Amino acid sequence: MSLIPASISSAVADRAKIFGTLETLVIGAAGGLLFLWINLPGGLISGAMVAVGFAALSGRPVTMPPVLTQAVLVLLGITLGSLVSRQLIQHMSAYPLTIGLLALATFCTTFGSSFYLQRFHGWDQTSALLAGSPGALSQITMLAAEKGADVAAIAVVQTMRVIILTAALPLLLALTGIASTAPVEVASLIASPVELAVLAAAAVAVALLLRLAKFPASWMFGAMIASSVLHGTDLIEGGLPPWMRGVALVGIGAVIGTRFARISKSTLLSHINAGLGSFAVAIAISAVFVTVIVLSTTVRFADVVVAFAPGAMDAMLALALTLHIDPIFVGAHHLSRFVFVSITTPGIVHLFGRPQEDVDD
Repeated sequence: MSLIPASISSAVADRAKIFGTLETLVIGAAGGLLFLWINLPGGLISGAMVAVGFAALSGRPVTMPPVLTQAVLVLLGITLGSLVSRQLIQHMSAYPLTIGLLALATFCTTFGSSFYLQRFHGWDQTSALLAGSPGALSQITMLAAEKGADVAAIAVVQTMRVIILTAALPLLLALTGIASTAPVEVASLIASPVELAVLAAAAVAVALLLRLAKFPASWMFGAMIASSVLHGTDLIEGGLPPWMRGVALVGIGAVIGTRFARISKSTLLSHINAGLGSFAVAIAISAVFVTVIVLSTTVRFADVVVAFAPGAMDAMLALALTLHIDPIFVGAHHLSRFVFVSITTPGIVHLFGRPQEDVDD
């Protein structure tokens, strides 16, 4: 029996979580400001992610509680919604074609990465298919546990893909001159306190409705929809203050970086080659489809690259914000891929993975 009263143990645990959260925010802000100071593209998000990721791997108790993560996603959604204008929907006629190609690209990426993991790293079919599936990490993890797959290995491969894309994609686009390194001008006006209150209330209300409907990424998309409607109808003209946008980007970077806190060093090192190789295969396959779209449509190359990048929705939309990229196009495609992966992956695993009796042995 413990000699420490439960109330004291709970208080100590709560204090540790608070200090861990504060440490995460400080580390993330420091990393983001450093990357911003040296003028790296997407500096706030990538700097925060890299700094928090290194802290996690070094054993620091980095953490972002759900309420803070939700607040960050709402801020990000409001900012993305403030970018909406009539000009941004000019390429909507191309959406059926590009979304159809995205579904095909997702299918090819899943099987291409799976083949690589089985052929070169000896993975079993189920684990390889789940690791090769781009996006929907929560659903993939639950399905992996249910099917008896290697959850830790899958988490390493999926996490590495998000981390590499978030860090490298803005740098690649800037170095090639495709995207600007300059900070994005989101809104020339800052909303008044009353308008900010209306934005926040509408964003939370729509997000809660989407959450009740089990809509994916409900906090971010709910806030984005509410902000889009309010700005698109000219009910509100101003956006969030720059410091709030900075907080959202640092927060998203910190959230991504904390994923490493759930992975031990030994697990990471044992699967790092599989993660890098699988990432290379996924990027090569995606590049083929990006090339087809660029040659056959009028959609901007940078928009297609971020829309087809096999990363997390929140991270890719945050990059869209920092790189002058159409958030509607990117959001529509990442949402489509999330739905496609969520619906088809269980069937793919059932048809091509290990038989259930093998898993139970």
